[in-house]
Amino acid sequence: MSFFDKIFGGKSEVSEQKSFWKKIEDEADLKSAIENSNTHKIGIFKHSTSCFISKTVLRNFEKEVENQDEKVELYYLDLLAHRLLSNKIAEDLGIRHESPQFIVIENGKAVNNASHQDISLSQLL
Repeated sequence: MSFFDKIFGGKSEVSEQKSFWKKIEDEADLKSAIENSNTHKIGIFKHSTSCFISKTVLRNFEKEVENQDEKVELYYLDLLAHRLLSNKIAEDLGIRHESPQFIVIENGKAVNNASHQDISLSQLL
């Protein structure tokens, strides 16, 4: 791995998925997440795996999650691998697509969303 790959994240970089994430990889996963929002707030993090800014925001967000005591339900969407699902989320919830993006859903509706450095776990708590 080159010096620049180490700094900016090369294509051969293997992402270490944190255990608290529930992946959204198909419409059934998305439907389940939305249904769960009827009993408690959930958060969906839409991440662009090829974007340095998105990687940085994701790492900072994961540190926030690891350093808090409250249990939260978080979903992760690789929007490059699942672009149609990302578009469906934006359309169904009536929010503009951004990347990275964190969407808080309660009772099947987006109640909060943020992008880039505005993303914070405090939106969900």
